[in-house]
Amino acid sequence: MSEISIAVIGAGVIGKRHMQEIANSDQCKLVGIADPSPEAEHQAATLGVPLYKDYRKLLDTQHVDAVIVCTPNSTHVEVGMACIERGIPVLVEKPISDDLASARTLAEASRTARVPVLVGHHRRHNPMVRAAKNAIDEGRIGKLVAVNIMCLVYKPDAYFAVPWRRHTGGGPILINMIHEIDLIRHLCGDIVSVQAVASNKTRANEVEDSAACTLELDNGTVANISLSDTAATPWSWDTAAGEDRQLFDYRPVPTHFFAGTDGSLSLPDRTLWSYDGEKGRHRPIRDQLIPMEEENVYANQLRHFVDVISGAAEPLISADDAARTLATTLAVVEAARTRRKVDITLDARFRASDTIA
Repeated sequence: MSEISIAVIGAGVIGKRHMQEIANSDQCKLVGIADPSPEAEHQAATLGVPLYKDYRKLLDTQHVDAVIVCTPNSTHVEVGMACIERGIPVLVEKPISDDLASARTLAEASRTARVPVLVGHHRRHNPMVRAAKNAIDEGRIGKLVAVNIMCLVYKPDAYFAVPWRRHTGGGPILINMIHEIDLIRHLCGDIVSVQAVASNKTRANEVEDSAACTLELDNGTVANISLSDTAATPWSWDTAAGEDRQLFDYRPVPTHFFAGTDGSLSLPDRTLWSYDGEKGRHRPIRDQLIPMEEENVYANQLRHFVDVISGAAEPLISADDAARTLATTLAVVEAARTRRKVDITLDARFRASDTIA
């Protein structure tokens, strides 16, 4: 198969990472960048590819087999729809959108046009996530009853120099917590209700800087997520999982805890805890490491995208699936705003609102 021509729209932090993986791949090649920023000019010149200020001109001028969308959250659907209208498969960075109605529109357009959309919840491509899912699905921890997740980071002031990160739709619930919600959905099952609180009193931006939520799953599991982008800790997936050690410091500490009736599992350290014989807090509990070969998660995602483009695979997380993750994430925003429990139906609607208030 000849190399697949891919364009990247949006040359920010995650856009650069996608470009790096494309450059390292023998399956595809970068053929263009669309981004209006001065920094993108240097990026395009360094990579030797044309730069377009307007993504539409790129799509109408350059031959591309696929597009990766890394623009601000509020523009994901607009750019994704432009790709679908031209019959171009697309990988849209998470979140699929910042409102549920437009996410559904994109999902419906993908189905109608039969143009695949893959959404960039990259953790699903992590081998430790695969190992954890196998352990849970095989019943190695028994019936799952509780989940606790810490997503506590300190983002430097320079991060907020980009204006959209300070305004509605750009806070850590949609940027960071959505990863945790998708991981829970992927590993543990459907989420049916949410309770949450949020605060912006530390940074005083329009968006929250800290939040906490409790999720009820259809199978009876209760999950808690603690979130902050103004907390000086090592307790987040970004630093503990080591997926991008060029961008984040690496501290292999457990941050995600899955507790069941027969055992428990922590990630990203992949420690499985269980009893020998009789269970009980008075009995010794042993630990063992779940084996795993380390892999480049973003390279895995790119290879999967190539398979989706060629028709060899269905998206691991489609627009429909990502819309369900978004529905729960927006329910967290709504629950924090109203201080009320928000119920979520299984068709990805939630009863309070379809938009961020």
